[in-house]
Amino acid sequence: MTVTAYTLAVVLDLMILFIGARFLFQPHPAAVGYGVPAKADGDPAYLAIKGVRDATFGVIGLVLLAFAGAHAEGWYMLAVALAPLGDTLIVLRNGGTKAAAFGIHFATAVTVLVCAALLFAV
Repeated sequence: MTVTAYTLAVVLDLMILFIGARFLFQPHPAAVGYGVPAKADGDPAYLAIKGVRDATFGVIGLVLLAFAGAHAEGWYMLAVALAPLGDTLIVLRNGGTKAAAFGIHFATAVTVLVCAALLFAV
């Protein structure tokens, strides 16, 4: 179970780091993948904010896992699950599809919570 918990945590941390980088370097395609396309003439600062937020979440997760261990990472995952839960509501309230809201964001929140449970069990 230890290998599974650590592997899942690393994969989730790297995935959110990748998503953050994508929002920084390819903001409009990343917004489409998020579930709420950005307006072409919209304020690009908000897409950059999302990129920095997500990249930071990924880096913090990796640092915690490397230097503080599974228990700290479990608490981190428990807290950070609020972000994809909030993203679910954002997509639903802003014209995104239920498939994107639940299939991407809610499913991510559930996966993060499962990861937290596995890390606490280690």
